[in-house]
Amino acid sequence: MIPITLACPTDAAAIAALSRVEIEDGLPWRWTPARVARAIDNPMINVAVQREDGMLRAFGIMKYTDDAAHLLLLAVQPAYRRAGVGSALLSWLELVARNAGIGIVRLEARDDNPAARAFYRRRGYRELSVVAGMYCGIKAGVCLERNLYSAAAPDVAVGPPAP
Repeated sequence: MIPITLACPTDAAAIAALSRVEIEDGLPWRWTPARVARAIDNPMINVAVQREDGMLRAFGIMKYTDDAAHLLLLAVQPAYRRAGVGSALLSWLELVARNAGIGIVRLEARDDNPAARAFYRRRGYRELSVVAGMYCGIKAGVCLERNLYSAAAPDVAVGPPAP
């Protein structure tokens, strides 16, 4: 199992930097360290991370409401892609939603990111629509959704935040 924990405030800068390079490339930087820190402190949001030897490998940020969960961001360092890290993070966040009685997860991915779109489709997400200019009026986005009750979520290691 790949261990996933909740992010600590000291993770905000590394999460923001990974977002800037791997998600927000070519866009204005919106997920700054301050915004990530606010997400970490928000009781309606989980910021989950995967670390190895104190280094951030990946993160996911999920917001929960009464009716649905919204995956705001998910990124994996390039060296750790296709090793199950992204799937473990997503499973962890989906498990929280299921345990809270939430059956729907929604997210958006850049239309120009076929690898991300394929990742989510493999995880049971279906593409609902393409929205031109979704990202700052610059890039098109794809809206995706998954019904968590249509298939069991894989088991993942869930532990307390790392020190």
